[in-house]
This record gives sequence, C-alpha cells and structure tokens, in this order.
Amino acid sequence: MREISSSNEILINAMGVNTIRYFLQMEFQTWIPKYSFRETNNMAQNNAINQLVVKGTTTIGVVCKDGVILASDTRVTMGYFVAHKQGKKVYKIDEHIGMTIAGSVADAQKVIDIITANAQLYRINLNRRMPIASAARMTSNLLFSARGLMAQILVGGVDDTGPHLFSLDPLGSLTEEKMTSTGSGSPLAIGVLEDRFREGMTVEEALPIIAKAVNAAMKRDVASGNNYNIIVINDKGYRELTDTEKKQVLSKGS
Repeated sequence: MREISSSNEILINAMGVNTIRYFLQMEFQTWIPKYSFRETNNMAQNNAINQLVVKGTTTIGVVCKDGVILASDTRVTMGYFVAHKQGKKVYKIDEHIGMTIAGSVADAQKVIDIITANAQLYRINLNRRMPIASAARMTSNLLFSARGLMAQILVGGVDDTGPHLFSLDPLGSLTEEKMTSTGSGSPLAIGVLEDRFREGMTVEEALPIIAKAVNAAMKRDVASGNNYNIIVINDKGYRELTDTEKKQVLSKGS
C-alpha cells in the first residue's frame, strides 16, 4: 500500500472528516473494487432469475401428433402465503395459440396483453393466423429488450406447419421443445413426463399422463396445488377441459 504523499497533506480542521475521506479515495482508488452499471444490472438480473423458483407454479407443455396440450396448477403464492387458489396460468392468445406463465404475475400478464394484441393485428392486417414460431420470437424479443420481466413462458399451438411448443426464460432465450415443464413443481412433473410420455402420441393418449404429472407436482410441491387446468389446441381450435373431463383423464392415468 502506498504512503500518502506529502503534497496531499491532511489538515485536521472543521472539515477534517470530509478531507480524510477525499484523500483516502484518491490514494486507494486503484484497489477499491468498482462495478459498472451494466455489471450491477446483470447481477441484479441473475439474482432475480434465481429467485423465480420461489414464486411457485407448475406448468406443462407437450407436443402430440394431432395437437398441443398445455396445463398448470391454479395456486398463486406470495412467498409462503397462498394469495389465490384458482389463479389462471394458461392463457388464450388466439384460436390456435396458448401461453403458460410462471414467475411474476404482473410481468407475465403484461407480456400476454402485448402478444395477444399483436396476434390479432397480424390476423387483421395479413388475413391469416400468426405462426407459432413468430409468436414465440416476438415474446423472446420482448423479454430480451425489457431485461427485467420476471416471467418464464411456454408458447404452444398449431399452425399450417403443424403443432409446436416453445420455452422461454426471463431473458428471452428461446428453445423449441417436444415436452417440457416450468415452475417450482417442474422437477416432479418432468419425472412423470420422462417416464411415460413418448413423441408421436395422440392427444387422447397423452392427456392422462399430463393430468398425472400436474397432480404429482401438486402433491409434493407446496407452491403448487388446489386445482389444475388442461388446455388442448388442435385443428379444431383452443379448448379447456371441463372438471368432469379432468377427473376422467386423471383416473385413466392412475
């Protein structure tokens, strides 16, 4: 450590404390660690992403031969407090596109509103449906540009090229999947899916597996529970299963 130079003589007077602080900063600035705004911002983002699991949720998406299935539990938590027992986590973007959300509800709902509006504008302007890949890419661009929307999203649906499912993390990373799950209950759901789901299954064959996967997460993950929703998207459009249908498919998966 260098000695304070004689030219930087410190006078103990009425402003002595401020003077000492100034000269110490001047002399030792070479070793004091500094972080740029970008580095600080990146650390904050990484910390927020690591905390996503605390939000709690189980969402599932699978691609079948004749459509896409999206599912989620309905429990909404604030830490260890159950804020809502019948929360909606699967949303209709258009007649052929659905989206699941995990993370901050406010952030996710903002993304949903923007993508839904753009999907409708696409249909009006071009007189055709927005491709699933285009909806997913738009969502990715939105998450990347915002760099602060704490939402993990699945985008799934059926277009002219067939059924598709895309997974997005809070920073906008985009991957196409055949089967995936997000949220705090995802490790439990993935275990069931890996064991029983196979590519090329029909919607009817996969529904009992999806119901069992969500149910397994609800039983063991404290942040998932109360009820669950299952949505089927195929050539006929977007349809949510009734309570009776959910009970029937769950009994088949037992």
